[in-house]
Amino acid sequence: MIGLAAVALTATVFTGPARASGDTAAGAADHQNTQAAIDAAVTAGVPGVTAEARDAAGVWKTTAGVGNRETGAPRGKNDRFRTGSITNTFVATVLLQMEAERKIGLDDPVERYLPGVVTGNGNDGSKITVRQLLNHTSGLFDYLADVSYYQTYTMGDSFLQHRYDTLTAQQRLQVAFSHAPLFQPGARHAFSHTNDVLAALIVQKAGGRPYEDEVRRRIIEPLGLKSTSHPGTSSALPGPSSRGYSKLFYDTQPERIDDVTELNGSQNWGDGDIISSAHDLNLFYRALLGGKLLPAQQLKELKTTVVNPDLPITSYGLGIEKLTMSCGDIWYHDGGVVGSLTLAAFTEDGRHQLTFNYNGDWDASGILPILNAEFCGQTSG
Repeated sequence: MIGLAAVALTATVFTGPARASGDTAAGAADHQNTQAAIDAAVTAGVPGVTAEARDAAGVWKTTAGVGNRETGAPRGKNDRFRTGSITNTFVATVLLQMEAERKIGLDDPVERYLPGVVTGNGNDGSKITVRQLLNHTSGLFDYLADVSYYQTYTMGDSFLQHRYDTLTAQQRLQVAFSHAPLFQPGARHAFSHTNDVLAALIVQKAGGRPYEDEVRRRIIEPLGLKSTSHPGTSSALPGPSSRGYSKLFYDTQPERIDDVTELNGSQNWGDGDIISSAHDLNLFYRALLGGKLLPAQQLKELKTTVVNPDLPITSYGLGIEKLTMSCGDIWYHDGGVVGSLTLAAFTEDGRHQLTFNYNGDWDASGILPILNAEFCGQTSG
């Protein structure tokens, strides 16, 4: 979600002592630095963290901090949470499968599948390709960057008043197309949630069924992802899960923390609505990078990246990103919605993975130390 990372760096708050619980399974001893970095994130102000790592030594699950600030209950190792923009990888995978089946073409214009949808104020679906939606080079304005929309649905009393509203994809796209494009299609990379809503609509058009059904039958059911689901218009977070928290009033009441767990799923339809767990996301990305979901050509396209000019150590493929670290490159995708920050990271062969979730959205400063600890063996001290 636009703005959550920026908000995360503005303030931190101590919410209580870290409560850590690491597994004693094979490989757990190799994750001591990761546990320390996770504990440090909680000490710095994140309410709680749930994480799972997978490598040659086995599976390691851990938690730190609280899942409920009122009762003091800890985070659960099997917590479900809102994945935010990690939804994009699921959508991109479906579209790449459809390309392999010759149901769509990545270089086809968006207009072919969504006639008359991308229009007005210089927006033109005939000049934007499906590929440019997936690698975020379309130039389309991000509806979530619209000041009025952002303030209404993510901040303060307005969020509390509108959290249960049902929104359509068309309503969010209208917000985006009330703005002119940021640049000509293909000129550069700039992440836009608008691209992802359109990509989900293309899945529906090409598949002839709701995008949720395509994701379910192509990915969720074949991989046995029992904790992964779409909320539809439900505002509830299925259990097991923890509460989600946000500093809705950070500009005027920086110490105030609100419970924002309940949120109508339609507000993130197609670009951030999937609910999952660290376990399921690791299974998904391992299968994806391991070639179990895509033919070789489509897997190659998935990993063909464009540089992110705003953060040159990263580059964006078709629903996944690459990060250059001191010890080499890793692939990842992150996602944020109000009350939740998630990151799934993995080596190119998918054999070493780490997925973790914060049940608070205001402090992302601990994310890079956690990645350095897990993949580079670095301490955060």
